[in-house]
Order: sequence, then structure tokens, then C-alpha cells
Amino acid sequence: MTATPTRNAALPTPAPIAPPKVIRQRRMRPGLLGLAVLLIALGGLGAAFAITSVKATGSYLAVARSVPQGTTLSPDDLVTVQVAGGAGLTPVPANQKASVLGKRALVSLVPGTLLTRAQLTDKPLLTGGQQQVALGLRANQVPARRLLPGDKVILVGTPAKGEPPAITRYDGTVIDMTLDRSNATVYLALDASDVAPVVLLADDDRIAVVLTAGK
Repeated sequence: MTATPTRNAALPTPAPIAPPKVIRQRRMRPGLLGLAVLLIALGGLGAAFAITSVKATGSYLAVARSVPQGTTLSPDDLVTVQVAGGAGLTPVPANQKASVLGKRALVSLVPGTLLTRAQLTDKPLLTGGQQQVALGLRANQVPARRLLPGDKVILVGTPAKGEPPAITRYDGTVIDMTLDRSNATVYLALDASDVAPVVLLADDDRIAVVLTAGK
């Protein structure tokens, strides 16, 4: 015999519903907030600096080949390069090339370096009260393999045979120099009053050239 459930049988009691959890909102510390603002500001400055550096890219003049001290600049001595940034440098812009051609190098210019106006001069080697003289010398009488424009020299005169020992000296500035296998011609700027005695000493082969310093 099978038992039949009655309508009045007790129904299961539903489980109580748990109340929703309240999530607390974390409060950001003022110090961390300030740090975040600082980092954002620094990021903006970095981006601005990068943009400024890119915008500062320009065409400038660089040295294309070795230029000895005192040499006059020619177009073949220079090349145009692109430089980004260049903070602390004052290179000559490429569009100002005409303004530096014909000037002399105050120092020896090295290939691959940027050209600055501080390395150049347009002052004449022959100044007021001076005259130019050419001295013919044997190669072994020249105090350097090459005398450069602007080099300072001392001309030492020695006494003739039989004369009392007396040495004279004259200051000069090198204008130019030509050299072959055994002889050299040195062009000098001398005080006008020194030209005559120097020419006489050179004619008697009684003069020595001493290199002191470059200009």
C-alpha cells in the first residue's frame, strides 16, 4: 500500500537573505595625491622638452677638412649638417655661410666639428704703421715645417765678421709662406722702421727666424 502525501504537509522554510555588504571607499592620502600630480607634471615637461628639441633642429656649418690656424676660410672648408637641440652651443647657421667666408681661423679647425664665430677673425694681419717684407730663407732656417698666418716670430740679427759682437732683434708677424724642396719665402709684417735693417741683414745672410707663439 502506497502512502499518499497530504495537502497539509509542511513546506520548506526559505533561507534568510544576507544583507548587502557595504564597501568602504578608500581615502587617498594627500601625500600620494601630490606625488601623482607631480609625476603627471614631470611627464608633461618631458614631452614639452622633447617637442622643443625636435623643433630646435636646424642646419648649421661644420668643418669639412683640416683648416690650419691663420688660414682663410673657403667654401670647400665647410659643410652643412643637421643638428637637433644644441644646448650650450653657438654654431653658425648654414644660411650665414657668406658672412664667414674670407675670415681667418684663430685656431686649427678639426673636421667634423661645428663652426663658431669665436674661432674666426677678420682683423688684418698688416696693421697701421707696419709694412710687409719678404725674406728668402733656406729650408733649414725656417723654425717650423710650416709657418702659419698670424704666427709671431723674432728676427735675430748677428754681427758681420770682424765687427764687435752685437745682436739685434725685431718682432714680426707671419702673413704667408711658400716652400719648395730647399728654399722658403716668408712674408712678414714688420714695423716700418725695422724694414730697412732687416732687409740688409737678410741680404748678408745674417738673420735668424725664431718662432714664439701663434696669434
